[in-house]
Amino acid sequence: MTLLLSLAVNAKNSLLGQLRRQIFRPNVMLPMAGFAGVIALWWVIALFRQEMMPTPLEALVKNLDFIIHPFYRRGPGDLGLGWLLLASLRRVCIGFLLGAIVAIPVGVLIGLSHAAWLAINPIIQVFKPVSPLVWLPIALAIFNSAEPSAIFVIFITSLWSTIINTAEGVANVPKDYLEVAEVLEMPRWKQLLKVVIPASLPYIFTGLRISLGIAWLVIVAVEMLTGGIGIGFFVWDEWNRLNVSSVFLAVFVIGLTGLILDYALAKLQTVVTHRPARS
Repeated sequence: MTLLLSLAVNAKNSLLGQLRRQIFRPNVMLPMAGFAGVIALWWVIALFRQEMMPTPLEALVKNLDFIIHPFYRRGPGDLGLGWLLLASLRRVCIGFLLGAIVAIPVGVLIGLSHAAWLAINPIIQVFKPVSPLVWLPIALAIFNSAEPSAIFVIFITSLWSTIINTAEGVANVPKDYLEVAEVLEMPRWKQLLKVVIPASLPYIFTGLRISLGIAWLVIVAVEMLTGGIGIGFFVWDEWNRLNVSSVFLAVFVIGLTGLILDYALAKLQTVVTHRPARS
């Protein structure tokens, strides 16, 4: 009996020790300390701006309904935060996928052909610095509707990073790979599919991750201007109601969603390339 009790105590102490080591690792404690610092700064600012700024605790209490019931439907324009987030994600996914379908082949073409690079690179350099919101009036003039206009803006802003990174990856394919393919008398299309694109995948995924981050950033601003259902319109609508607590909730949701999107794409990169992706 004493032996069993001693073994149980040792097992418990070992489990607690492992748990303590997991919790107090630097890559856990340091991020927690960083977020604690941000919350403390928010709290201090709120104390000096009590007429407008809620404290973190006040914001949490006021947003409990949004947090506990994210998918409620209480009327045509009264939807839970989950539905608004899904609407924004749908627009981002459509625009981003359309952009990837166009950008990857264009990037491959530029990387393989100097003539294509001379023709297309100036267009990229001219349009790349243009603010995404500048494209919105043009999109509205073309489509005369907010929904396709928002998707068009995401499509345009998703192009440049993917094109540039894909072209860079294709241009940096080791010459040894291509020489071996020539020795094996591979046809050009087979070299492209078996050698060039697989060797360029890390660059392509880097471009896709950058483009997805930009797309998620842009959709919030676009929805603020176009209205409708979406997380961006939620931010603007809550601000017009002077409900700053909900704006803080939206900031957290937008940031967390962007993190999850990037993490998912990094995991897909790991599966496709069989190499760990950089976080």
